[in-house]
Amino acid sequence: MLLEDYFDFLSPDDIRLKGHRIGIDNVFDYYLEGYSPEEIAANLPSLKLEQIYATITYYLHNRAEIDAYLSRLTRWREQRYQEWAANPSSVVERLRAVKAQRTQPQVNTL
Repeated sequence: MLLEDYFDFLSPDDIRLKGHRIGIDNVFDYYLEGYSPEEIAANLPSLKLEQIYATITYYLHNRAEIDAYLSRLTRWREQRYQEWAANPSSVVERLRAVKAQRTQPQVNTL
């Protein structure tokens, strides 16, 4: 079995673990924060330890490429967040209004 057989390369910016909706970036988030493979497995219980080790090995063999992938993904997420923040849905606007009302001091009218 080749290392790449553990992954679905959906696009240059979307690599997932085969048979899962979990992206390799989810494993890397934990790994790069210092989690052990066993701790990652505890946080991503639908993955087998073998898949986690394969993902880490893939990273170690392709570090520059994966670091670039993670940077692109971070920029894309930030861009999507900024777009969302600039144009919040009506639900978000209503929630913000309710929160603003609750934080205003109450005036007693006795």
